[in-house]
Amino acid sequence: MNRSSQSVGLIGMGLLGKAMAERMLQYGLTVVGYDKDPERCSQFTALGGQAVADAKAVVASAKVSACLLSLPDSQVVGQVVQQIESDLPNGFVIIDTTTGQPEASEQLADRLWKDYSVDLLDATVGGSSQQMVRGESILTVGGRGEAFAAQRSLLGVLSDKVFHVGPPGSGARMKLVVNTAIGLHRAVLAEALALARAFELDLEMTLAILKSSPAYSQAMDVKGHKMVQADFEPQARLSQHLKDVRLILEAGRQRKQTLPLSELHERLLQEIEDRGLGDRDNSVVVRAWFEDDEQ
Repeated sequence: MNRSSQSVGLIGMGLLGKAMAERMLQYGLTVVGYDKDPERCSQFTALGGQAVADAKAVVASAKVSACLLSLPDSQVVGQVVQQIESDLPNGFVIIDTTTGQPEASEQLADRLWKDYSVDLLDATVGGSSQQMVRGESILTVGGRGEAFAAQRSLLGVLSDKVFHVGPPGSGARMKLVVNTAIGLHRAVLAEALALARAFELDLEMTLAILKSSPAYSQAMDVKGHKMVQADFEPQARLSQHLKDVRLILEAGRQRKQTLPLSELHERLLQEIEDRGLGDRDNSVVVRAWFEDDEQ
């Protein structure tokens, strides 16, 4: 595939959507996009994207045969797809990067294929917006194998770590597994730093030692300095991860799987959100241990 001649649709340009746009534009793709927030559309245009008036105009572009979605939740995905589905030609592929309910992804994919011969890949992203821009995220993809193969080159622009994990809904399920570990890694790092502070140890030195020890996790690279320096400029918002943890707990209840650490994690995140910090970076979970005036 000649990437420079490929046009891709994008609906939703929040932190992750904007990062995906930037990544695709770096590779010379033409990106036609829409967000209901005019400021986000202006930022997208400044990057080199082609902003259009609405979601229907994204898929109406003659050269667009695939459209990425980066939306808040499964309900919004369903609403947007209803707006565009009757305009989609046979063979069109929707690539949904939203962290949502696996059953909703599965049902939507089945309906689109039966009614319109349109594929939906649930291609969920593991990693922050900054990791996406740098090509350090991972993609776990659910959907028909033929659709995955057809879009493999595009998915490879977003990440060189792309996993086809099964039929529709599988990508969304794997994302919940990945997010369970990522979120708890952040919380464990925050608690370790809190103990170091109680011992009056230097936090930068503590972080360096943790990175060199068997305790290492990538959360230390991505969020460690943000916690130590109280830099909570968002790469991925705490409120979004709280939503994800609730999806994780809901999935556990459906499968009769107890998740006691995730239940505690939800309470910690809710406490931080109740303090008005939900729009900050998810590293702000450290505030469950560090009071604002103690950093």
